[in-house]
Amino acid sequence: MKCNVISLDNKKAGSIDLDDSVFGADIRTDLMARYVNWQLAKRRATASAVKGRSDVAATRAKPFKQKGTGRARQGSSVVSQMRGGGITFGPVVRDFAMSLPKKVRKAALRSALSSKQADGKLVVIEDAPLKDHKTKSLVAKIAKLGWDSALFIDGETVDSNVLRAAGNIIGFDILPSQGANVYDILRRDTLVITKSGVEKLVERLK
Repeated sequence: MKCNVISLDNKKAGSIDLDDSVFGADIRTDLMARYVNWQLAKRRATASAVKGRSDVAATRAKPFKQKGTGRARQGSSVVSQMRGGGITFGPVVRDFAMSLPKKVRKAALRSALSSKQADGKLVVIEDAPLKDHKTKSLVAKIAKLGWDSALFIDGETVDSNVLRAAGNIIGFDILPSQGANVYDILRRDTLVITKSGVEKLVERLK
């Protein structure tokens, strides 16, 4: 399918043929949901572990004799009620990651790209780098284009000026083509891809 290419100055810069197998695939919301759950579960943080009674480095001998001390009887010095003892039912390190087949991940990413294309939220821009790394100039260009919430996907590497200029812009994310993922595509309203980014995505997903 044909798609117009524009510049960051909102001027027409030709057109590009988008691969139908990547940008015109069936939109599978179920696969996209599985991908997002997999991605968020993989990065989910866990609590720091504490030591239980089996982890405490201490003698297992009876701390004092059974009778005659006036104290409550104790069989071990690592029980939870003793100072320096183990914690009962304390937090442990958990791994929330789940498995997701590579074919499902690719199909979900194709669905996300195709959904943006179907909704008219996909913008392809030329590979011209920014002349400077001033945030003010990039904000003016984004405002002119009407991008309130956008994900910018570049080619193999991101232009250094764009990366520095967009560092503090709220609602504007930047990724190289290899870092493109379903969660970041869906969480932003507009998907902006450079021509080299389109080529790399087709090479990765076809």
